[in-house]
Amino acid sequence: MTDAAAKIADLSFEDALARLETIVSRLESGQAPLEESITLYEEGARLKAHCEDRLKAAQLRVEKIVVGPDGSAKGVEPAEFG
Repeated sequence: MTDAAAKIADLSFEDALARLETIVSRLESGQAPLEESITLYEEGARLKAHCEDRLKAAQLRVEKIVVGPDGSAKGVEPAEFG
């Protein structure tokens, strides 16, 4: 794992998203030179994948309450998304 990838892997979802927003803003401004734009785009792609992985992990931890025919809670099961 490269240093850049290791740093991204250590980021929380919120920190990764904030960095991604900064990168998008910089790229959209059109002020970054070509080489910097390429580097930012590559970092943004890694951050996007990291955020998606964090979201998937969070979804797996979410459970839904299963209600029986009488309206009482019967237990929990993994929530389904999408």
